Amino acid sequence: MPCSCGNWRRWIRPLVVVLYILLLLVVLPLCIWDMQKSGVGIHNKAWFIAGIFVFMTMPISLWGILQHLVHYTQPELQKPIIRILWMVPIYSLDSWIALKYPRIAIYVDTCRECYEAYVIYNFMTFLLNYLENQYPSLVSMLESQEQQRHLPPLCCCPPWPMGEVLLLRCKLGVLQYTVVRPVTTVIALICQLCGVYDEGNFSSTNAWTYLVIFNNISQLFAMYCLVLFYRALREELSPIKPVGKFLCVKMVVFVSFWQAAFIALLVKVGIISEERTWEWESVEAVATGLQDFIICVEMFLAAIAHHFSFTYKPYIQEAEEGSCFDSFMAMWDVSDVRADISEQVRNVGRTVMGRPRKSYFGEDPGDGERSGLLSSGSQDVVTEAASNPVSPNGQYQGLGRTLPPHSASAPAELSSAPAKLSSAPCDEGYEAGLEETPEEERSGRSQEPTEADLLVIT
Repeated sequence: MPCSCGNWRRWIRPLVVVLYILLLLVVLPLCIWDMQKSGVGIHNKAWFIAGIFVFMTMPISLWGILQHLVHYTQPELQKPIIRILWMVPIYSLDSWIALKYPRIAIYVDTCRECYEAYVIYNFMTFLLNYLENQYPSLVSMLESQEQQRHLPPLCCCPPWPMGEVLLLRCKLGVLQYTVVRPVTTVIALICQLCGVYDEGNFSSTNAWTYLVIFNNISQLFAMYCLVLFYRALREELSPIKPVGKFLCVKMVVFVSFWQAAFIALLVKVGIISEERTWEWESVEAVATGLQDFIICVEMFLAAIAHHFSFTYKPYIQEAEEGSCFDSFMAMWDVSDVRADISEQVRNVGRTVMGRPRKSYFGEDPGDGERSGLLSSGSQDVVTEAASNPVSPNGQYQGLGRTLPPHSASAPAELSSAPAKLSSAPCDEGYEAGLEETPEEERSGRSQEPTEADLLVIT
């Protein structure tokens, strides 16, 4: 049965603190014993120092995740935030293990590289969920804004039409990296087993060089789509302060990638050479170990930045309900990602090469397809509210089913965005109807009175 005791928020945090202290009391003596057993060399010293930073990083990140679970009042916003916050502990712990055991570094780094793409996707999801919650007619509002041109180096390309096309292509641009990165990671594992990967060595005869170039192009395009999306909706996103959040994600992803390329360049020019490999087996292993050590140190700083950028305080509400089991299970629910990827795969053929069909963002519920994150489900808010009643405070409703609360239940700091679309004054309604444009006629067809309404009026 779910842990639904009303005072679980009081004891869950002290319990986690006590468990972490007990973990330190067990792990630290084991680390010291392992150093004495194997001898204190450069490799072990680096591993021990990196471990100090890891154990300073973990409580900061886990505390932020725990606070979001305790105050889990906005599932559609906090779920992607929790996924983003997990990036720092995963990066830190992964690099620490790879630093200790260089032979398995290629395998444990697989988790880090795949999660990197997952974090970029979730950041886009966070922005879209906020906009759809605050602005039900997001597509119509975006179509009425000034045309957003491409940024350098794509400034010579024709701009993407504002509205549906811009939203969809920015989403696809981010989603492609979520698919490309795991595929190239699997290819890297196969090449490693075949002995042709040769990580950290820029050469035309190994697979690592080509995979790095391909991943870099895919990653840059995903980041470009995020920046273009932000520029088009800068004012609407300002209440959630997206710049700091974007920098946190971008710095972790880009810094880790480019410093690996820089270290590989140092190996190529001979600054890191075979003359001094310390306890590592090869110069490539030295380069990988140096990268892992630097990441362990950097993640301590990233944990502090994430703690303030993705704070839990806007989601605190006075009367909070829900069980700790539901909040914990919500963290592992990936049904939205699975549905979103399958939907984009079905529609990519008719959207990449041309303008997608207009009903893409508001598909009929009877067509058998789940609406993705870009689907404007709020175009029929009354029907949705009648069929899916919103739980109090946006409470999580179970594994695989998260019902997003409407903007009326949004936190105080996130509900201050002004409404962009307002109806015309009543005294100007008749003249506005006479001068109605064709686009307004299309948007107003669904609001024409039915025959039953006319009978009631007469």
